[in-house]
Amino acid sequence: MNLEKEKVKHLAELARLELGEEEAAEFSRQLSEVLAYAGKVREAPVAGMEPVIHLLSLANVFREDEVEPSLPREEALANAPHREEGFFRVPRILEEN
Repeated sequence: MNLEKEKVKHLAELARLELGEEEAAEFSRQLSEVLAYAGKVREAPVAGMEPVIHLLSLANVFREDEVEPSLPREEALANAPHREEGFFRVPRILEEN
């Protein structure tokens, strides 16, 4: 697939990038090569194959819940920049009604 310089400039504009003429021409060539290489996927013989989400079968990857002791409160709050009455103090983000 050949990506024209005007398309590259348009994509750069959408991404809010400034490209000079030489850069646009170079990116046009490079992106055309990338798209051509990615286009080789279309040549893969996939007729009759079912699409898959994962290459490996994933069956119950969860572990059992086990009760374990948590950090002591003072250790958990040791690096907190602000604390109040044994809790993390954070800025208010919701307005009061």
